[in-house]
Amino acid sequence: LSTDHNQLVMEIMKKVALRHGLVCILHEKPFKGVNGSGKHNNWSLSTNTGENLFKPGKDPYNNTQFLLFLAATIKAVDEYQDLLRISVASAGNDHRLGANEAPPAIVSMFLGDDLSAVLDAIVSGKKYTGIAKSTVNTGVDVIPEFVKDTTDRNRTSPFAFTGNKFEFRMLGSAQSIAEPNIVLNTIMADALTEFAEKLEKKPDVESAARKLIRDTVKKHSRIIFNGNGYADEWVAEAEARGLYNLKTTVDAVPHLIDRKNIEMFTRHKVYTETELRSLCEVMLEEYVNIVKIEAITMLDISKKQIIPACLEYEKELADLAVARKTAGSTVRGAEQLIADKVSGLTSEMYDAVMKLEDILYGLYDMSGSGALSQAEYVRDVMLPAMSAVRSPADTLEITVAKKYWPFPTYGDLLFY
Repeated sequence: LSTDHNQLVMEIMKKVALRHGLVCILHEKPFKGVNGSGKHNNWSLSTNTGENLFKPGKDPYNNTQFLLFLAATIKAVDEYQDLLRISVASAGNDHRLGANEAPPAIVSMFLGDDLSAVLDAIVSGKKYTGIAKSTVNTGVDVIPEFVKDTTDRNRTSPFAFTGNKFEFRMLGSAQSIAEPNIVLNTIMADALTEFAEKLEKKPDVESAARKLIRDTVKKHSRIIFNGNGYADEWVAEAEARGLYNLKTTVDAVPHLIDRKNIEMFTRHKVYTETELRSLCEVMLEEYVNIVKIEAITMLDISKKQIIPACLEYEKELADLAVARKTAGSTVRGAEQLIADKVSGLTSEMYDAVMKLEDILYGLYDMSGSGALSQAEYVRDVMLPAMSAVRSPADTLEITVAKKYWPFPTYGDLLFY
């Protein structure tokens, strides 16, 4: 139901915008240097009577049911961190993840100080004494002090516990939330199935559950990280822990058909192996097609709008320089200096455009080489070539006179 509602909201946003002469941009990173947009997928589990299985209660240390489901989540996320990354993979989201406005591409779990202390006590066998609660003083006499929230607020964690649910924060703004929830529900079902097989025949379920919780947390604790996900130190630490760092869609998607993932999905009859291999191909083809369309658009606006505008401005400057010289001026005027700069940047951009055009033709020549080879070519060759076109264009945007620039500048879009 939530998936359907989310799709409808996106569709309505786009239609309403058009009615007002606007465009609703759902791209994850439409503007370089400006924060992009994504979604937070709030996910929890409850019984058929409405009992929230992720509610820790006042005494989480002795709440075995809660701890058992928490341990199952830790196990699931650790074992299938690659699937969670794949579930949010797209060409647009690659620009956003790890860009200091969204979680990094490394999947980890934030549990907060309270729950981490509970789990540490369980693993070590030491008595849990609790963490002192701090209060918030608003400075307003009529509002009483209240206990400070201990859940995650820094937004650098991809998968954070927030009171009685988990918040999966890696989703891109343009995507359907269906695939992330398919992955979350299936990997959780897998972990709980294994737990059930271990516990259901035990004479003392309580003690067996506590041991299972301890062993599970001890084995999968590498996935728990309460620190700053943006820090360079975390990248090195995550690598030392053996966590995936699948930076791009092309890095991530091929893991969809790793044997462990195929076996997990087929075991629960969610996807067949054929369907998974098909989904892998479709995701890679979509990545290639999106970037290809962006490259074609880049070539079109570069050759038909930006470069002609720059040449027209350069001509005006050159005419002014000639007029100055004809008038007998011996001073090298600003118009000549600007003309030299515009000329150099325009030539640089034209060379980059020609190279990108050749690279695009090269992609067409790879039509029979398979989706993965094409996607790797796009990632390693085409995207750098597109950046090479953009670099001089960005400088030209703030150099060329406003009346010549063919479309709104960043300043126009963001501040006017």
